Amino acid sequence: MKLTNTNWNFPTPIWFGAGRIKDLALACQQMGIKKPLFVTDEGLVKLDIVAEAVAVLEQHGIAFSIYSDVQGNPTGDNVTNGVTHYIKNAHDGVIAFGGGSAIDAAKTIAFMSGQTRSLWDFEDVGDNWTYANVDGIAPIIAVATTAGTGSEVGRASVILDEEKHTKKIIFHPKMLPGLVISDPELTIGLPPHITAWTGVDAMVHAIEAYCAPGYHPMAEGIAIEAIRLIAQYLPKAVKDGTDIEARGQMLVAASMGATAFQKGLGSVHSVAHQLGAIYNKQHGLLNAIILPYALKQNKTAIEDRMVYLSIVLGLENKGTDAIIDYLLELRKELNIPHTLREIDIDEEKAVEIGEMAFKDPSTPSNAKPVDASDLENLFRAAVSGDLNAL
Repeated sequence: MKLTNTNWNFPTPIWFGAGRIKDLALACQQMGIKKPLFVTDEGLVKLDIVAEAVAVLEQHGIAFSIYSDVQGNPTGDNVTNGVTHYIKNAHDGVIAFGGGSAIDAAKTIAFMSGQTRSLWDFEDVGDNWTYANVDGIAPIIAVATTAGTGSEVGRASVILDEEKHTKKIIFHPKMLPGLVISDPELTIGLPPHITAWTGVDAMVHAIEAYCAPGYHPMAEGIAIEAIRLIAQYLPKAVKDGTDIEARGQMLVAASMGATAFQKGLGSVHSVAHQLGAIYNKQHGLLNAIILPYALKQNKTAIEDRMVYLSIVLGLENKGTDAIIDYLLELRKELNIPHTLREIDIDEEKAVEIGEMAFKDPSTPSNAKPVDASDLENLFRAAVSGDLNAL
């Protein structure tokens, strides 16, 4: 189908289409933002797409400043320093521009800009979110430059607590951006390997949401369509980064995956969050490597769902093993490693990782109950590459 510029409102207003970044000033006007803080990451800030985006603000006489002290795995210090910058320069809103890391950091800066409690007081545990000063949460415009995390339509951020060497989820309903600009032209320069890693990350979100226990047919329907779109368009986007239709469909699919996972995630994320904190590896790559092993471990709980997914994907064989075989072939096509060992992660911290993963917020919504030893075994299998160990 041919992509057309359009707007829709789910789960938040989204302005979609090629060239929509030209509407950034209009977005600020609609959100009542007169002096935005433009938040991006330390690598992206050097690229032309940032210069082109802020040029739109300059052309419309909108005062702004740029904050780019954001790492690939954003830290508490990245957020705290961003809040200091926000307050010092008297900003009244945030433009979150980039991949999941930049958008997560930006959303958290906007959230913390008017809070008196510490960042970690708002970890997604119990009713911590209710302690926030809602009036102190700055308005957010999100612009995704990768098709992966879907953070642009999320109500939470993943932030690294460097002191405790663990990733923590910061949550509040008002962290959902008030407006999203989804422009596939911004993703054209994304290298093939980043396109692949972030794209499979989006697929993991959708698969884990689909497999999470509980009854949420809307999330499941969105997840299934996201998986179908990714299967169709991710190889095209990796092969030809200028394929604007593939880029656009992947942006949509990434947002759909993040919308779906309000139903829950699972053990892939439970383990990947810990590895990102300890080894500082790219989140999507970790998810892409771990996924087949988690499906194997969860097979008894997900077989019926995998039979249906096999039909959706048009596979000759049906069931969990067929989906795993499909994913292994897809990873080969996308040049994604088969094991964690190939990205310099060994089994030295296996016990510790299993224990940390068990405490992760993604664990309770895994397809079937797992304990620390199960998650340790999942990690060991992903290091060794032995699917039969599960």
